Amino acid sequence: VQLQASGGGLVQPGGSLRLSCTASGGIFSMLVMSWYRQAPGKQRELVASIGTGGVATGGDTNYAESVKGRFSISRDNAKSTVALQMNSLKLEDTAVYYCNAARWPTTVWGQGTLVTVSS
Repeated sequence: VQLQASGGGLVQPGGSLRLSCTASGGIFSMLVMSWYRQAPGKQRELVASIGTGGVATGGDTNYAESVKGRFSISRDNAKSTVALQMNSLKLEDTAVYYCNAARWPTTVWGQGTLVTVSS
């Protein structure tokens, strides 16, 4: 599986961005898809994940407490894509965001996409 992420950029506090990640080379519907982020000087952390449950759009979602109510993860199995809609962005959301695909025992990382929240 290979992952290609896009959608990062510079946004003002309170603004929105939508990240997208396209997978190739695997059975997308069988992959648990996640977004992680890593801020300067900090460890990489899980932002959101979505399971494999539904036929078209996946299963259960899980969010970090810091983004609940602001971020939304979704997937389109027909297009092999996972998206992260980020609303009400805060300065502390600044980080490199990574797409992740997992199916035990394998996990694959995409290249990061930089999100900068600044006034």
